[in-house]
Amino acid sequence: MVSDTGTHYWGRHGAAGLLLRAPRPDGTPAVLLQHRAPWSHQGGTWALPGGARDSHETPEQAAVREAHEEAGLLAEHVQVRALVVTAEVLGTGGTHWSYTTVVADAPELLTTVANRESSELRWVPEDDVVELPLHPGFAASWERLHITTMLSSGDHDECQQSLPHTVEIQSGVFAWCRSAAAEVG
Repeated sequence: MVSDTGTHYWGRHGAAGLLLRAPRPDGTPAVLLQHRAPWSHQGGTWALPGGARDSHETPEQAAVREAHEEAGLLAEHVQVRALVVTAEVLGTGGTHWSYTTVVADAPELLTTVANRESSELRWVPEDDVVELPLHPGFAASWERLHITTMLSSGDHDECQQSLPHTVEIQSGVFAWCRSAAAEVG
């Protein structure tokens, strides 16, 4: 898609990426990041597994499919928590393009298998994400998407579900729920 300013965006029907969190041994969250292959757009930067949506796909379906293609993740290991439109662009001729970040959790640090689009896949501690050279689009949305607080099982109604996991405490504001025992240990 080409914007009114002449900028090109990947994916005629928009694009989506999977922001997948999983608990580290200490109970804090790690995020699965893709080190983009040098030949790819913005190669050498770190971003979420993701890509263009097909005409028949929802953002959730596209993000999960792309994570399977790029990281070998299986849909049954992914629990979607929220969808956040992190970029929207008006194109020429009245077209519209958007990037949706699909926020999800995995029960553990899953084994990944990189395809040719990745130099590396890595589970990165949430607090360390900003230390990496991030893809500009991901960098622009990370402040909005990162965990703002840690909650224990008694702090929020949604923390009563299986632990640990991401919870959207208000629109676009995320917290990490973990057991009180993990906070002590």
